[in-house]
Amino acid sequence: MTENTQQETVLVTSATGKTGRRVSGRLAARGVRVLAGSRQGEVRFDWEDEGSWGPALEGADAAFVAYYPDLAAPGAEEAMRALGRIAAGAGVARIVLLSGRGEPEAARAESALRESYPQLTVVRASFFAQNFSEGPMIEGVLAGQVAFPGGDTAEPWIDADDLADVIVAALTEEGHAGLVHEVTGPRLLTFAEVVAEIGRATGRKIGYVPVSEEEYAHALQEYGMPGPEAEWLAALFTTLLDGHNAATTDGVKRVLGREPRDFAEFARDAVAAGAWSAQEA
Repeated sequence: MTENTQQETVLVTSATGKTGRRVSGRLAARGVRVLAGSRQGEVRFDWEDEGSWGPALEGADAAFVAYYPDLAAPGAEEAMRALGRIAAGAGVARIVLLSGRGEPEAARAESALRESYPQLTVVRASFFAQNFSEGPMIEGVLAGQVAFPGGDTAEPWIDADDLADVIVAALTEEGHAGLVHEVTGPRLLTFAEVVAEIGRATGRKIGYVPVSEEEYAHALQEYGMPGPEAEWLAALFTTLLDGHNAATTDGVKRVLGREPRDFAEFARDAVAAGAWSAQEA
């Protein structure tokens, strides 16, 4: 696909997150002017403050939208409808939206944004491999026991670097308007198999303990998450890991012309980068 050279300024929402910071870095490396939107940054963009959206979008030719906490969350559909109106009024020409696979609520939020942007590009991603090195499950890895309501369901874990490459291509190249790119890793792995891969890479003994939705919600509350949010998140994970997403796609290859990275490669690189270096023997 040919590179789009006309769009030189891109707003990246949630720019400090796992995906946003990778997208920002890749865009900057291509010479694109990046407006890195975040709650506390120079470009203020707060999903809980609609008044911050318009000023952040000023001067942007394109935008990467990553809704927090998740596009399937309550309120996301309304937020996408409002964002679409504001972005259209600001003259934003192109939007790429991060979404989840197999999430009916997220699909409704996609449609709400598409009301203002019929040529919206959606990138639906599977669970991130980096959840184990940068996200909520790193503490379990460090402690030697990962507890999660995943049962024995297999998931095609996507490397966040592959995801960011796909998003940047959609933002900077022609030919993505109106498309839905569903991206996954190349291999299905259960949580037990993922933990075993990390164990091999680290040389440590790490176990996986399947827990119920209620047990996981309780654990999240013990870490300080409000009860309703913890219960919603635990229910979302249980829904997503019921087997309906247990399939790989060729989305990464179709967009980038190469195969996605395997989880084992991610784990080796994470070890080399010191992701789990705090783990004691």
